Amino acid sequence: MTTKDSYAKFLAEVRKETGIDAFTSDETGLVSVRVDDAYNVNLQLVEGTGRLLCFVEVAELPHDASKAVYRDLLVGGLFGKETAGGYFAIEPETETVVYNYSFDLEKAAEDVEDFVATIEKILQLCDIWAERIKADLNGGGNGDRTEEAGSLSHLAGNSAIFA
Repeated sequence: MTTKDSYAKFLAEVRKETGIDAFTSDETGLVSVRVDDAYNVNLQLVEGTGRLLCFVEVAELPHDASKAVYRDLLVGGLFGKETAGGYFAIEPETETVVYNYSFDLEKAAEDVEDFVATIEKILQLCDIWAERIKADLNGGGNGDRTEEAGSLSHLAGNSAIFA
């Protein structure tokens, strides 16, 4: 069973790996980090299950968002298309699109470098989806949507593994 102590040790390793002091949890196990003034990355320990939930706010939708946006998010959610095993939700009050991913904390703690690399990949995936949502909102077509995240590294300035 995962304890808050093992979670705290894991987060200390994440801070050491990234150089980001904000990877510290509150009393409920929530970590909230603002990355590149673009994304809020939230981690939440689910102590009884040993799962670590990751939530990233991708974009805010206007109240009159086109059905193309919802169609893309639905296809991504139902079929896992270009979601890397995560899924999307829309926060009902703010209509914020949130990407959700679940880690096994014990496995993540075994290889913190891989965990940090996975967070980086999640942020790159969020870049792709933010652009897709923007295109859908602007009436963009459904062209080839397998664009690469490129060399963008959100945590690059804070971690030796991305240097």
